[in-house]
Parts: sequence; C-alpha cells; structure tokens
Amino acid sequence: MTWPDSALPTTYDAAATEAAWYPTWTEHGVFTADPARAATREPFVIVIPPPNVTAVLHMGHGLNNTVQDVLIRWRRMAGDEALWVPGTDHAGIATQNVVEKQLAAEGKTRFNLGREPFVQRVAEFVDKTGGEILNQLKSIGASADWSRTAYTFSPELSRSVRETFVRLHEDGLVYKGHRVIHWCPRCGTSLSDEEAEFTDTNGKLYHLRYALASDASQFITVATTRPETMLGDVAVAVNPDDERYQALIGQEVILPLNGVRIPIVGDSYTDPTFGSGAVKITPAHDANDFEVGKRHQLAMPVIIDAEGFVRELEGAAGRVPAELSGLDRFAARKAIVQLLDAAGALVKIENHAHSVRHCYRCDTVVEPRLSDQWFVKMQPLADKALAALRTGELRILPERWEAVYVNWLEGIRDWNISRQIWWGHRVPVWYCERSCGEAPIVSRADVTQCPGCSGSARQDEDVLDTWFSSWLWPFSTLGWPEKTPDLKAFYPGDVLVTAPEILFFWVARMVMSGCWFLEKAPFHTVYLHGTVRDMQHRKMSKSLGNGIDPLDVVKLYGADALRWTMVAGLGLGVDIMLDPNDLEKSFSPGRNFCTKLWNIGRFLLSRVGADPVAPVSALDRAQLAPADRWILERLDIAIADCDAALGPARPSTAEHWAELERGRGLRLSEYAEAARRFVWNELADWYLESIKPRLAAEGTADREVARAVLAHAFDGALRLLHPIVPFITEELWQKLPQTPQGTFLAQAAWPVHSGEPAGAGAGFEMVRESVAAIRQVRAEYNVNPGAWVDAVLVATADTQEMLALQADTVGSLARAKVRVEASNPGGAAAQVLLSGGIELVVPLAGMVDLEKEKQRLDTEIVQLDKQLTALDVRLANEGFVSKAKPQVVEAERAKAAEWRTRLTQLRDKRTSLGA
Repeated sequence: MTWPDSALPTTYDAAATEAAWYPTWTEHGVFTADPARAATREPFVIVIPPPNVTAVLHMGHGLNNTVQDVLIRWRRMAGDEALWVPGTDHAGIATQNVVEKQLAAEGKTRFNLGREPFVQRVAEFVDKTGGEILNQLKSIGASADWSRTAYTFSPELSRSVRETFVRLHEDGLVYKGHRVIHWCPRCGTSLSDEEAEFTDTNGKLYHLRYALASDASQFITVATTRPETMLGDVAVAVNPDDERYQALIGQEVILPLNGVRIPIVGDSYTDPTFGSGAVKITPAHDANDFEVGKRHQLAMPVIIDAEGFVRELEGAAGRVPAELSGLDRFAARKAIVQLLDAAGALVKIENHAHSVRHCYRCDTVVEPRLSDQWFVKMQPLADKALAALRTGELRILPERWEAVYVNWLEGIRDWNISRQIWWGHRVPVWYCERSCGEAPIVSRADVTQCPGCSGSARQDEDVLDTWFSSWLWPFSTLGWPEKTPDLKAFYPGDVLVTAPEILFFWVARMVMSGCWFLEKAPFHTVYLHGTVRDMQHRKMSKSLGNGIDPLDVVKLYGADALRWTMVAGLGLGVDIMLDPNDLEKSFSPGRNFCTKLWNIGRFLLSRVGADPVAPVSALDRAQLAPADRWILERLDIAIADCDAALGPARPSTAEHWAELERGRGLRLSEYAEAARRFVWNELADWYLESIKPRLAAEGTADREVARAVLAHAFDGALRLLHPIVPFITEELWQKLPQTPQGTFLAQAAWPVHSGEPAGAGAGFEMVRESVAAIRQVRAEYNVNPGAWVDAVLVATADTQEMLALQADTVGSLARAKVRVEASNPGGAAAQVLLSGGIELVVPLAGMVDLEKEKQRLDTEIVQLDKQLTALDVRLANEGFVSKAKPQVVEAERAKAAEWRTRLTQLRDKRTSLGA
C-alpha cells in the first residue's frame, strides 16, 4: 500500500487527492462494519436506495448518495458501528425495455431469441452497467461497506423473495384474481396502481345517445372519454334515487353500432350531478365498472387486446363491426366517433380536462383491462405501517409528507404483483401439465412433478413486480430469512434517504414488509430530500436534455466540490437549482470553498509547523490569551450548532420522537454553514490573523500555546467538515503535527464540547468589535488600505486595563495606532459607540481633508433634506394617498423613514467635524 504523498502543493489537486485516499480507506477496511463490534457499540444503519441497473448515475443520485454519506460518516466518527449497505436493483420492466430497444436496433425482438437466451442477454447487460454504477458511487466518495454489496436478483436475495411470496400465501394474503388491472400495451405487462401514473390531459368528453329497445324514439344519453370501449358496454347505470331515470331501471337500450341490447341498472356508484347522470358500464375495461358488473352479475366481454387493438376476444362475439376490428384503440376511437355521428348517435363533444394514467417506464397511455393476476391483500400490511407512524416508531421529514403517507395507506388497494415480462423473479407457483385437478403449488423449492398425479409440472410464466424484491431490501440484504449475525446486529436500521416520488413505490412498502415479517419498522426516520432542477424549475431528466452527469463535475472540480455544493444548498425538503449549461456557475460554491479551505490549511500549517504540539487539555489555563479562549469557545459553539442541525441520531427511551421539537435534525445546510462559519470567518479571518505575532516569536512559551490552540482548533474544524468534504479534510488532517501516523480522519472521533465556560472569549469579542468599527470608519472615509490611522478607545476604569492589553492586537488587525483613554480627546473625529460603554474615536485630522469633507457633507445634507421635504409633501397630499395603490404608498413611506434616518446620520457626522 502506498500512503498518499506528504507534500502540500500550492494548488489543491482534487483528482490526485481523491485517487489516493479512496483506495487507502478501502484497503484499510475503514468502511467495513462488524456485527461483533455492534455488541459494544451502537449500530447505525443506512441502506442505499438501490439504483436501477439501466444506466449510469445522474445528479439525483449524486444528491441522494452524498446525503447518505454525510450521515454515515458523521455516525462513524461519533463512535457508532456504522453500516451503509450498497447495491443495485435489477429493475424488471425498465431493464427489459432497455435491452429490447437494443434488440430492436439489431432488427430483433425478445421472441426471436427465446426466453432463456433473452434473460442471459439482459444479465450480461446488467453485469456491465451494475459495475459502472458502483464505481461511480466510489468516485463521489461513498463510504459504503462494499463487502456487503447486494443485488436484488442475486441468489441470496432471490431466496428472500420466494420466502416472502410463500409466507404471504400461507398467511392468506397472496391470491390470484380475475379483475381489471392497469395494462401497458407497449411493455406488454400489467402494472400496479402506483406504476400507472396520472398525467393531466386536455381531452374530449363524448356524449352518446343510446335508444331504448322498447321505443327507438326515446333515448338515454351517456358521457365518456373513451368511446372505443362502448363496444364492450353491458349496461347503462343510473342512480336509483335519481327521479329522472327511476322508471327506466330494468329496461334495455340498444348499442348504436352493433345492435347489442343492454339493461339499465340502478347503482349508487353513479353521480346524478355529473353529465347526464347516466354512465355506460364496461366491466372489462374500467375498474369501477368492473365492481358495478360484479354487483349486478353482468357479462364482461373483452374488446381490446394486449397490444391495444380492438378485437372480439373473451365473451365479445358479435360486438365488433368488421370495419373496426384490428384497429389501434386510438384509431378506433376516431372511427367510432365518425360512425356514431353518421348514425345520429353523437350528441356533442366537449373539451374536457382530466387525468389519464401513463406507464411510469415508457409513458404509454395505460389500458384498463380484465386479466388474471397475482395480488397481495394490502390492508393488514397497511394497518401495521400506519401504526408505526402513529406510535412514533417512524417519522417522515419533511413532516408534510406524513399526511400523504397516511392518505395512501388508508385508501390502499390490493397490490398487483405479477408482470408479463421475462426479466425478474418468476412467480414461485407450479401447475400440473396434465391439468389433473391439483391446486396450484406454491413452493419454496422448484417443483418438477405434480404431487397429485406424478405428471410433470410447469412454473407460472409471470415474474414478480420489481418492487416485490426491493420492498425487502432492509432485511434481505442482511441475510433474512436466515437469522444471521448481520440481521441480529443491524436490523432495524436508522435513516432512509430518498426522494418523495418513491414514497409509495418503495418506502411505505418497506415499512409494511418490515413490520409484517420482523415486527419492527426497518428505520426510524425517512428523510425525503428535494429534487435537482434546472434554472427553469424543471426536474432534470434525460428526455429533457437538461441533466448533469455527476462524473463530469467530479472530473472538472472534484468530488468534494460537488458534495459541498449539494449539501450547502440542501434545505429540508427544498429543491436544488443547478444550471446544466453553466457548470462553472452551478458548482463554483463548492470549488471556491475547497480552494479557500486548502489555502487556509496551507497557511495555517506553515505557521504551526511540524514540531509536536501539546494537547489543549494539558495547557495551563492561565497561559491562554483572550484570543485563545475565544476560539476555543467558538469551536464549542460550532460543535453545538452542528450537533443541533444534525439532530439526535436515533430515538431513545428517555427522548421519544413524539416529544422532540417538530422537524428536529437533518438540517444539513445549517450544519454545513455552522462548520464553514467557524473555519472561514472565525478561525481564519480572526484567530489566525490575531496570533501571527505570537507564532513569529520563536522559542517562547506563548508561541507554543498559540501553536497548540491553533492546531486543536483546525483539527476540530476538519472533523466537523469531514462528512461533507472527506477528501480534502483527510489530506489536511494528515499534515497536522498531532495526527498519529497510520490513523484516518475518516475514523477519528467526532468533536465534543470541551467545557469552555460561556463568555470565556468576551475579551477578544471587544477586539473584534473594535477592529470592525475601525474598518467601517476607514471605508466610510475612503482611507487608503495601506495607510495607518489613529484610534482612541475611551473606556471606564474596569475595562481600561483589559483593552490596553489588546490595543496592539486591535491595531495590527485594523492598521491603526490604538491607545486607551479615560475620556474623549475631542476634536474633529469619527465616533462609534461600542458595547460595554466603550467609545471608539478616530481623529480625522490628517486622515482626511476636513474642509473638503465638510463641504461634501453639507452638499449631501442639503440635497437629501430637499428630497425628503418633497416626499413629505407628497405623502401629506390626501389625493395621492387615496388614489395610489396601497403598496406604492407604503413603499414611499418606507423610503421617507430611510431618508430621515440617513439625514440624522449625516448631520451627526457633520457635527463631529466642527464648525
């Protein structure tokens, strides 16, 4: 193993640093968790939302995995046995679609290959992309335990999937049902409710006239957005309480294009206030109509096939006219509307805004279709997931998503888990080839022989929904159903970091499975971060061409720059805005921070030197200067601020989530700002500048104290920053004189409060306030930056001695000759009142041309007084006040108040210059 180079170049080289440190960490097992150690340490567990193996990572992954890494590095440093489980998802439909597109480019289909060769082709694709994804995660610094890398289609996790199906079947929660499901004609498979996503559409509402069979001159009007389904109508439904239609219930109408007679039924499903109050019932092609059909024992003819073409299928004989048979469903819609119009059965067409379901993978309009599918009864599972939230076992951040979670679970429908594709876990059900009457065989092991007749058995052709494997992820990755050491040590986990759009697909289902199979929610906190968007507020996506490849950012600016930009802008639940056309602009905050940190580190390390330093705990407190006590207090405050922003790591018996401040913790942008403020604004800008004379005093005890405090403060800063920017902080930390050889910042302890008493740095706060006031005076009077000025600090007897000791420090930082007096020396001067009754007096004689400054101030006072008088007159005019917009009047009043304050300041300033 080659240890990274000890030299500290003038310019930070992100590529070289990252290339050196990541393999060093992994070679030394820094990220590897041990279940044996979890017996004596508190475990902290995060499971990665496994990225689909369909393509390389995008910026959403960059954000998501950076947040996870910040949390896992924080808890690792805090002393937990931290485990971050990495892995990938086989992504059934999505992956099959990608490979089918590749085959199409070759002029082939999966059917040309056959099932087994096609599955092998997909597996080869997955091997390649899956490895690329894991390497990309490493490139952004992900400190996952790679020895536990999981894959949803691995033999181990496949066993968990089969065990789950069998147990749910044994519990009476898995069944095969014949009902209307969402069908994607493009993917050739059924979809769950969550996979058929609603899209707002400006469509049409068609009003159709169905003549009564008993009297063709009488008719009933129905409204539909899908006239192509009318060929499969089996009834017209009206509300039984609707007086308009009560006399028609039980009569029949005639479908205008095929002459089929269908009944008028009374059903409370019908809304009398919508449209005509009468609706067509097509049970095979609408989920609500299906329920009406079951209640009235209606036929269920199927007139749209699996590819979306109109045909006479199950129970539909004689229903599809020859000129319509074989038409695509949308072409059939146009043709049917024309035929209805020609037949006088089209009453009118209205514009109609409504939501239409689309396939979440290929965006094809979903077709409701009657089909045999496998389902999971969800209500018993949902009840447990609801209880986990309501009892406080689970919390969701931001908390506004809790209501969405509850609403979905309370209205949950059974989950359609079977898919008519080839890539995925086969449904573990076998059937007798001889159809001997033996019930379907649900089995943990493969079945080759029918137990009833000893004939051969065939496995169900369908595969399971990809979410049926990923909902087990928090415990299948730990070895379940075996009672492994990992499962015992690391389940349940702690925090799940993900995006809101998979709250239903994945998060809620994981809670359900964990509560059902292991009787505990798989995590106590769900952190839903914002979405990465472009400058037009559009979600970044490949289809829009507005995405950013995180690896491009890493190559240009480094992983730390990417991570800092993400975390520093990450308010709780707030979206992140990035410009895909200007990476320099988007990621300059991270790049600039890393450059500044590197420069601070180089300068600080050059001053502190390589000689050993004493630990701060060993210093004589009497030797600490006011600046030393101040920076130690500021470090304590920074630690407290970072801890408060990150929040408690887990609930405890003494402090339950329900008793905590709402929304507490995981405010990552606040954590980043607290750490940045300390190292940049306080350590570098003030403390380091103030102790330069002490560091230059070779051979003095005071120099050694300053070195020790400086090294300690920078060590604390690097520890606070490490979870966000791990590479640069590790590189700098290794150069500190107190860092033990062969240790890693990635494993160093998280800083804790040193117990510095509150107010210990009050003396140096006076220095800071005095310097800031002198700098303000210099700026106001445009004093040359290189020029020195005179300054007098007028203080009471009890503070004069302390100020006198700090006068040189104030002077060196403000480029001023400072003296401490008991009274104001008088004369033309700028005067500023400081805290504690201290007054700063900066004589202006010799610093500025007094006569010229007086003339300038007199002119400015006259002009501003004239403008203010005119504005006051305007505001006193009742005509203006009553006619102008209220916001305009309010703005003018605010301007008058601002000008009045400014005029008072100018007059005070003029008075200080004398006559």
